[in-house]
Amino acid sequence: SHLNKVEVAYPFRLFVEPTHKLDVLGHYCPVPVSQTRRALEKLDRGDVLMVLADDPETMHDMPVLLDRMGHKLVDVVKSAGEFHFIIEV
Repeated sequence: SHLNKVEVAYPFRLFVEPTHKLDVLGHYCPVPVSQTRRALEKLDRGDVLMVLADDPETMHDMPVLLDRMGHKLVDVVKSAGEFHFIIEV
């Protein structure tokens, strides 16, 4: 799993453009959530993190984590078995 800066605008017509991307595809609970928590701790207010996941558990776990940490889940884009979480830090 890698946290990367997003250099180019994303092809989705997103309400909020991600500044960083975390790819946890192929990882299962609890890895996506713990990696997301670690990534969010490194980012600054105003950053927007996009998390790419394919573990259906994240649909339940991610909102719980963000609620607890005080971050805002802006959107979830579902595409071909993947979940793209757009998170305002």
